[in-house]
Amino acid sequence: MHEILLEQLKQITPEEKELLEGQADVDKSLYTSGKGFVVDKDKMLARGKLFDIRPHTRFVHFPEHTHNYIEIIYMCSGTTTHIINKKIRVVLQQGELLFLNSNARQEILPAGEEDVAVNFIVLPEFFHQAFQMVEEDNVVRDFLVGTLQRKHQGMDFIHFQVSDVLPVQNLVENLVWSLLCDEGGKSAVNQTTMALLIQQLSRHTDRIRVVGPDQFDRRLLFSVLRYIEDNYREGTLTELAEMTRQPVSGLSRFIKRESGQTFQQLLMQKRLTQAAYLLTNTKLAVEDIVVAVGYDNNSYFHRIFKERYGMTPKKYRDAEAAAGRNESANKDVFFIK
Repeated sequence: MHEILLEQLKQITPEEKELLEGQADVDKSLYTSGKGFVVDKDKMLARGKLFDIRPHTRFVHFPEHTHNYIEIIYMCSGTTTHIINKKIRVVLQQGELLFLNSNARQEILPAGEEDVAVNFIVLPEFFHQAFQMVEEDNVVRDFLVGTLQRKHQGMDFIHFQVSDVLPVQNLVENLVWSLLCDEGGKSAVNQTTMALLIQQLSRHTDRIRVVGPDQFDRRLLFSVLRYIEDNYREGTLTELAEMTRQPVSGLSRFIKRESGQTFQQLLMQKRLTQAAYLLTNTKLAVEDIVVAVGYDNNSYFHRIFKERYGMTPKKYRDAEAAAGRNESANKDVFFIK
C-alpha cells in the first residue's frame, strides 16, 4: 500500500486511545443499539450512503458478532486473525481480502499497532453494477447473489489470497483513497471501481478459500436481479415470470423469501439509485429524471426519494455538487503509482 495512505491509517483513533489507556473491552454502543452484538449499518453509514470505510480497531478482542450489511476487510499491513462461525480460523495476510455476508458470525483476535486493516461497509445494492460485469457462473457471483438472500444458506465468507495480483491491489487502493480522503461526488466512480474489482477477483478463483454448501436458488435470483438492472424503468413481475418460466405468484413469493423484499421494492430501490446517479452526473432537470427512471408522479417520487436519502432531490444534487467543488479545491492531492 502507498506509504502516505498507510501512515494515515496507522494513526491512533480516539477509540484506540481509550483502549491503550486501560479500557478492557469493545465499546458496543459505538457499533450497535440493540442487545445482541449485531454491528448496525445505521451506526456505520450516513443516511442514504451505500458504501463507506473505517479502519479496523486494534488492541482489543472483538467478541463474536454479526453485521446487517456486507463487510469487506482488506489487510494493509501485518495480519489479523478471524474466527468465523465458531470453528473456521482465517489468518488475513497483507494484501488479502475477506468478504463476509450478514450470516457470518465473526470473532477477531487483538491486532497490534502494525496490523493495519480497513473495513468496507457495503449495502447489497452497491453491487448492482457488478452483477452486469460478472457474467459467468463462479463462486464470486454466487456470493454476491447470496448477500441478497435472507435465509441462512450458501457461503458466509470468501477469503481472497490475492496479495500478488497487481490489478486487485490497485483497485482496492483507489477505493481506500477515495473513501478515506472523503472525495465527495464520487459514488458512481466508486461503484464502477468496485464492479471492476469484483470482475478481477472473478478471474482468480484459484486464489479463493471458501466454505459453503451448494447454491440452491442462486441462478433464479441472479436472473431476477439482472432483469431489474436492465429493465428497471418499465419492468413488470408478469414479464419477468414469462422470461423465467415461473408462475407469477410463485416467483413473487420466491423473491420475497430470498431477498426479504418484494419485486416492487427491489424495482424502487434500483430506480432511486439510478435517480441519485443522474442527479450527480448529469444536468437533467429533476422532472426529466423522474420520467427517466420510470415514474410519472412527481410528488410520489419526491416523497420516496426523501425517505431514502433524507433530503429532496434538489438538495441532494446541491450537496453532491458542493462536495465535488471542495474536492477540486483540495491542494493536498497525490497519485497512487
